[in-house]
Amino acid sequence: MLEDPPLLVVKKSWVRPAPEKLKRLAGAQTGHLVDAMNGRGAMHAAIKPVDPARAQFAGPAVTAETGPNDNLAILAALSMSKPGDCIVAASDAFPGSAVVGDNVCWLARNGGLAAIVIDGMARDADGIVSIGLPAFSRGITPNSCVRSGPGRVGFPVVAGGVAVSPGDVIVGDRDGVVVIPLDELDVVLARLEAIRAAESDVQAKIATGLTQLESITALMQSDRVEFVD
Repeated sequence: MLEDPPLLVVKKSWVRPAPEKLKRLAGAQTGHLVDAMNGRGAMHAAIKPVDPARAQFAGPAVTAETGPNDNLAILAALSMSKPGDCIVAASDAFPGSAVVGDNVCWLARNGGLAAIVIDGMARDADGIVSIGLPAFSRGITPNSCVRSGPGRVGFPVVAGGVAVSPGDVIVGDRDGVVVIPLDELDVVLARLEAIRAAESDVQAKIATGLTQLESITALMQSDRVEFVD
């Protein structure tokens, strides 16, 4: 007979990004970051902020593998987190019960965390909104989970269809959540500046009355388009 597994397996430490690099992501749009990563990097579209008015954040991931209907690993992740971190809970997209509620978010806010992102459900929406911590989930249900384990903290997980390793940078806004692998952060930051500049240039032209992109005008006048009656 197999022995019972430990209730928790916890990695003691991992590399976090330099604070000055995180500051460069303040206010970053998730869409711009996806563009900087060749059109990918966002979690499943169902994962959205509980409070769209309090959705902007950026911080390094503290990963928690909970499995469905259990939040022991999330509570353990709180104990391993540092101010500015973001807990990312891989909860198997389970819709039957919530693994985070207002009390967990309150604890996270007291610890100075940047956000909680759940590939699962939350509850106590009014309480979460009043606490003010950015919290993302697949939806809201009053059903409660258990706290029995087993769970893992600080190991690579898949959340919202995206691989997340501890220390990866997580960025959220009204549109959703983006994961920036730590080893790609420098490249993404460099591309982000170029994308922001290009976007600003295009929007300045649109504001003056532009009705179509210059690239489309050129394409429509080229021999790469065939017009038929």
